Amino acid sequence: MNSNCIFCSIIKGESPADFIYRDEDFVVFHNIRPSAPVHVLMVPVEHIESLNELKEHNVEVISRMILKSKEIAEELGIKDSGYKLVINVGSGAGQVIFHLHIHLIGGWSKS
Repeated sequence: MNSNCIFCSIIKGESPADFIYRDEDFVVFHNIRPSAPVHVLMVPVEHIESLNELKEHNVEVISRMILKSKEIAEELGIKDSGYKLVINVGSGAGQVIFHLHIHLIGGWSKS
């Protein structure tokens, strides 16, 4: 854990979050600044700054997060209408919080 990281603070229960899933390896909670009707964040418990910092021992948790995303999408009612997973890597790609996280985004209606 990183004492200056908001996601680490959320995981430790020091900052509030609206959790929808939690286990020993990762958490899922609603984004406080959503960019879509449905916007949740999937965050590993281990503090990993970005995809660039992944190690071989992280393979299982990242794989589980990806697999869990379809269950979360179903729970949130967007599995069939469509959703996307986004990982920003570095500030040049829009990463603002330097703790690896996956955005699960969807819920737009067709026009």
